[in-house]
Order: sequence, then C-alpha cells, then structure tokens
Amino acid sequence: MAPVVLLVDDDPAIQFTFSTFLTKSGYEVTTAGSIAKADDVLDGNNVDAILLDLSLPDGKGLDWIEKARSRYPDVPLIIITGSNDISVAVEAMQKGADNFLTKPVDMRRLAVFLKKSLELGTFRKRSNASRRLAKKDEPYFGTSPAIQRLIKLVSIAAEEEIIVLLQGETGTGKGVVARWIHEHSGRKDSPFVDVNCSNLRGELLASELFGHVRGAFTSAYQDRSGLVEIASGGTLFLDEIGDMDPSVQAQFLKVIEEKQYRRMGDTRTRHSDFRLICATNKNLQGEITKANFRLDLFFRLNVFPVVVPTLQERPEDIKGLIDRILIASGLSCVGVSDQALRLLKSYSWPGNVRELRNVLERAAVLARRKTLLPEHFPGLTPTGDSRSTFNLNDLAEVKVSQAIRNCEGDTKRAAEELGISRATLYRKLKKFHEQEKPCRN
Repeated sequence: MAPVVLLVDDDPAIQFTFSTFLTKSGYEVTTAGSIAKADDVLDGNNVDAILLDLSLPDGKGLDWIEKARSRYPDVPLIIITGSNDISVAVEAMQKGADNFLTKPVDMRRLAVFLKKSLELGTFRKRSNASRRLAKKDEPYFGTSPAIQRLIKLVSIAAEEEIIVLLQGETGTGKGVVARWIHEHSGRKDSPFVDVNCSNLRGELLASELFGHVRGAFTSAYQDRSGLVEIASGGTLFLDEIGDMDPSVQAQFLKVIEEKQYRRMGDTRTRHSDFRLICATNKNLQGEITKANFRLDLFFRLNVFPVVVPTLQERPEDIKGLIDRILIASGLSCVGVSDQALRLLKSYSWPGNVRELRNVLERAAVLARRKTLLPEHFPGLTPTGDSRSTFNLNDLAEVKVSQAIRNCEGDTKRAAEELGISRATLYRKLKKFHEQEKPCRN
C-alpha cells in the first residue's frame, strides 16, 4: 500500500506540482487548502506524513502543529515556509515539526526529506510499541490439553486477518485471549479498542461505536470520534456481542461488510480499517431463535469461532494460575498449603478464572498474607459436596468494601471487578452495614 501524504497548502500551483511529483514517486496524496479541511481529512483517514504550509486562510499553521502532534504523535510533519521565515521554522520545530523546507522547494530535497521522515515515523511507532509491550507480562494460559488446543487456534487467528468469535462462560478470560491475538498480530503496533456491548443501549452504543456530530441528539454538544474510528489500523474488540442492541446490529453489519460508517447526525461517509474480534457467553443461535440476534450478523461474525475452555475442564492449570494471580496481586509472599490446593482443585469454579482471583484475594485477607489453609476458604466445597459452595454472602463480608476502595468509590467498576451486578453489590452493601449496626434493647 502506498504511503499517504497530506499536503496542507492553499496555493493551487503548489498543490498541483507537489501532487504530480509525489504521485509519480509512489505516494498517495491528499490535499487540504485550510486548517479546517486538514482536520476533516485527519478525522476520516490515516496518513503517513504531513506537509504543512505555515500561511493558511483560516489561521496559522504554526498554531495547528501542537494539535496535530498531540493527536498523531508518530506521524512525521514537514514545514513549508518562505526563505525569510527561518526563525518561524525553528519555532515550528520546537512545537513538534520534524523538519522544514524553504520555497521554492527543491523536489529532490523533498524526496529525501520525505523518505527520512517516513523512516522516522516507522521508528517512532516501533519504539512506542516496544515501550508498551515491555511493561506487559505474557498472560499465563496453562499447559493442559484444552489450553494447548486453544493456543493452537488463537495462534492461527493472530496470523490471519479474519473475524474471530470467542465463545465461553463468564470469567474464562475471553478478553485476555482477544488482547493476546491482537498483540501477536501484524496490527500489534496499533490500538486495541474494546467495547462492552452490555453496558450501553441503543443511541448510546451507536454513539460510542460510530461517534456523532454536534446536535445529533440532546446531549451532543460537540463532534466526537467513535471507537470504530479510533480502532482504524488496529483491533476492535466487541465484548458481550450477544447483548448488542438490535437497533445497532443492522448498522454494525453494514460497517463490517464495507468498513465504512457515518457518525450519528452526519451525512459524510468515513472509512476505518479495523480487525474485528467478538466475544460472548451466550448461545447466539439460541438468541437468533428468540429474535434477539440477527441471523445475517451471526453468519458474518462466525468466521473463525473459538471456544475458551472453562476452569473445570482444565484442573491441571489451577496451580499455575494460582501462582500467577498471587504475583499479579502483589501477594507473591503468600503460600498455599497442600490441603488448600487439593480443595481448590476439587471445586467446580462456576465463575472460572475470575472467581478464582476473587477467592484467592479474599483468602489472603483472611490469612493476613500468610500461608493459605482450607479454613481461609469458607463455603468453598468440593464438587458434589452437599454443603453450600462459595457464595456472595461470603464475598460481601470481606471483598465489597475493599473493591470499592480500589475503584475509588466507583461502584460500577467495583461490581465488574467482583464479577457481580451493581444491584447485587448494593444489596450486599446494605446487608453488610445492617449487620454492623449495634442491637437496641
């Protein structure tokens, strides 16, 4: 694919000369005669380099540099200026420009500058991606046969530009798998954008996905980019796709097929080159029967289905997962007794890895960060035991207040961290506080 160069200059002669030369040199050229037009181009397209004249009809290019650089930190930016404005060119470089050319522009110098600038842009992207990846640890999946089959499938998915549909019970780690696919794909240097479709409905979900223009609806006070736009070049992950509002499903089907969309309230068609990964804990074919999910959308998404196994299907991985969870929680000094490990391996784990994480953190609190024993797992019983298993009453006693503190009072985030609904969180909070009240005689 040819590199895309945005030329921001209102002089038709310069536009023609530059466009002709750059096109012959193997570049794709987009022109803008004003700052406003340049903003429009950048909103709807990806560019690899920007050539900017400092004198424009609706403002100074100098003032626009910082805005362009903040939005597109990796894109090289070359200034075109008059020979008497060297001091201004130096100021432009201080604001974030990479280099400057003086008029009349020598086309051979332009070719050299552009080549070096594109190399610089590539280096920036790789450097930034390396810094991001250096901070991340590879997730631990396990060594069980079920996980080995999963790894084989997701490795293929990472290599191919295909739509992936992750299926599995709540808490199995579908989001972790989606991010792993992205970070091992050819798009790893670009954004990974995730959307939980169950948190938003109708107009709100459409606005989140596609963006909107000012005045599109009551609270649309300014233009806003959607996540489909932000994900361009990278991966769009739609979690809980089975909960996507039916009114949005038809719109999104068209986006998948054409990679084009419109912001809400806008007539302009925009393009986004994103890779799609979806996840659901629902039986989508059952949802189709209930008329909750579109059959044509299911066929479009079900290109490369991958089932993420439950924790009960891979008990061999529990020990490794325990070690990783304790380390990630800052509890590497906490040990697990053999008796407690046998108990954890014999439990059915209906909440899967998410429940395992919650149980371990709760047990560490009860054990005062010492070795975990069976008594630190009250209510947790082996599969088939007639006694009650781990339940939300146990969770409320220790974890709720801690989760709310960790989330700085945000009850929505706290509920997600605990793997429960916000309504359940409120009920448990109320019950917990009532238990703390002294009895009146």
